[in-house]
Amino acid sequence: MAPNLFALSVWGFVSGVAMVNYGLAAWQAVLMSFLVYAGSLQLTVAPLMALNAPLWAVFFAAMVVNLRFIIFGASLYPYFRHFSVLRRIVVGYFLTDIGFVLFMNRFRTQRPGRIGMYYGYFMSASILLWLVWQVSTVLGIYVGSYIPGSWSLEYAGVFTLLAIVIPMVRTQPMLVTVLAAGTASWMGQQLPFRLGLFVAIIVGVVAGVLAEKYGKKDRKARKGGAK
Repeated sequence: MAPNLFALSVWGFVSGVAMVNYGLAAWQAVLMSFLVYAGSLQLTVAPLMALNAPLWAVFFAAMVVNLRFIIFGASLYPYFRHFSVLRRIVVGYFLTDIGFVLFMNRFRTQRPGRIGMYYGYFMSASILLWLVWQVSTVLGIYVGSYIPGSWSLEYAGVFTLLAIVIPMVRTQPMLVTVLAAGTASWMGQQLPFRLGLFVAIIVGVVAGVLAEKYGKKDRKARKGGAK
């Protein structure tokens, strides 16, 4: 948990610095941090807002960047489907990449009688992550004016996310997913409105599903041959 909190604090600080360097006023950056609560989205829409991009372009870019939360939500739905719509909306607000990873690593399979435990664990971890994020982001916002934009601190945020993702790559399908998504993202980085990220999500999911499917067939074939 501690490494994740450290990575989140770095990412939040970088996000705050970047928003200020892109030209947002401190109050605007703070408001965005509390209302949006999404680091990658903030780094995506802040430069568009600074350039006075059309509102539709800002919304479209935000939608593309956050498409992964559709997958996250679908994965979490079986765990929280018994709760009210209001509670699920609260879960949706607090849902983050790190929170999703922590929860899925803790509860890989569903078990009867654990409904309350699911919600309690998710909310406890998520509120802690939220507090760390907001404190570090606000700190970055008010310190950001003293840090030149030429330092390109947004790359530090990328490296912190890599530090979270890499330890998760424990199986061949996961490795295939990461490599395929990373390659697609790199090749599509020149696409407008961050469409490269959308392409990377689709390619990564398809590659992971195919790797899992054919991996199972290969294991069955080996078992059959061994007999």
